[in-house]
Amino acid sequence: MPTPSMEDYIEQIYILIEEKGYARVSDIADALSVHPSSVTKMVQKLDKDDYLVYEKYRGLMLTAKGKKTGKRLVYRHELLEQLLRIIGVKEENIYADVEGIEHHLSWDAIDRVGDLIQFFEEDEDRVEVLRAIQRQSNE
Repeated sequence: MPTPSMEDYIEQIYILIEEKGYARVSDIADALSVHPSSVTKMVQKLDKDDYLVYEKYRGLMLTAKGKKTGKRLVYRHELLEQLLRIIGVKEENIYADVEGIEHHLSWDAIDRVGDLIQFFEEDEDRVEVLRAIQRQSNE
């Protein structure tokens, strides 16, 4: 099981590869606001743990395990962003809030979040009822 820090790296590497077709150490460092030397150390650990294959000066690629993990981590992040939007969290707070909670929820909790989102999406009136409650509590 990857640590929260490992998850951040795997998620970011997955996103970079999906968007650009590759992920360089410098790209990962920029995206995570860390030093390239920190990225190199983590990439070596992720290589050792079979999440990716890293060859110095040649780049890296995710293994099947890394791709599966990365895809699931991106899904978790997007699901939590979606939930926070539905419940009315201000847009400027969403990213930081998701970053603060995503590593602390079990996959069972994430699945229930998915159920809740589906519940709201199946009937827009449910979202309107929630908005009405929020308006009342702000009065």
